[in-house]
Amino acid sequence: MRVVITGAAGFLGSHLTDHYVAKGCEVVGIDNLVTGSRANLAHLAGSRRFSLVEHDVSKHIDVEGPVDAILHFASPASPIDYAKLPIQTLKVGSLGTHNALGLAKAKGARFLLASTSEVYGDPQVHPQKESYWGHVNPIGPRGVYDEAKRFAEAITMAYHRVHGLQTRIVRIFNTYGPRMRLEDGRALPAFISQALRNEPITVFGRGEQTRSFCFVSDLVAGITRLLEADYPEPVNIGNPDEVSILDFAKEIIALTGSQSAVVYRPMPVDDPQLRRPDIALARRLLGWEPKINRLEGLKLTIPYFREKLGV
Repeated sequence: MRVVITGAAGFLGSHLTDHYVAKGCEVVGIDNLVTGSRANLAHLAGSRRFSLVEHDVSKHIDVEGPVDAILHFASPASPIDYAKLPIQTLKVGSLGTHNALGLAKAKGARFLLASTSEVYGDPQVHPQKESYWGHVNPIGPRGVYDEAKRFAEAITMAYHRVHGLQTRIVRIFNTYGPRMRLEDGRALPAFISQALRNEPITVFGRGEQTRSFCFVSDLVAGITRLLEADYPEPVNIGNPDEVSILDFAKEIIALTGSQSAVVYRPMPVDDPQLRRPDIALARRLLGWEPKINRLEGLKLTIPYFREKLGV
């Protein structure tokens, strides 16, 4: 099997690359390295099963030879990224998805879109089911990411309906593990980095907002099962174990043995108050559910941050 992965040098893309290389597949990675890092793929240097093409997928994509599957994971993926790169975020979700779908159509390849729980916005339904249409502010600062992904889902379904393309859509909930960027602005890397440095841990609002964190190996297992399934519509993949941000900060302080105190800052604009996936569809369709609980996953993640921070 020959697989193309856009965003291959990113956190999730690099773990998916490892999965398919380990299975004996040939993987062609595409990344413009704006938020991805070659270091995430350094261990594959010299592998005959992997090649990396430095390219911006918002421009025409051309891959020589046959392609069996395309996994479209290229995109800035944290608030700090799409605050700095709003237009690029919109372009990769729209033009980039269009180009990746065009490649899939030309090659007769199966296509999987990395969508996100952010399509639900600040939800008025809890937990979030795939049937929920979302509550999104299209002109807010987060809208560049939310609407890029909503458009990406729409054009993916259009290619499925009009061209008969085999498409899959995964709605990814908060995911963590080794290879996360230390300063990407999301709660988990921020909290761990601050705790390991014994710096104040920054909690927005009163910390009552919730998130549900899925370890990266569980996510990869769900995504790869979805690619092989026969279901074109969106599927939630995430861990339904919900925790408040304040309790999560306290867990990390305890696990790291940190002397950090919690400090409170004003809530960012349009920050979701609730986030928890309903994974009934994934259980039924894929026989999938997460295996690694948050405590286990954090114990696998914190050493990576220690090494990177040198503490």
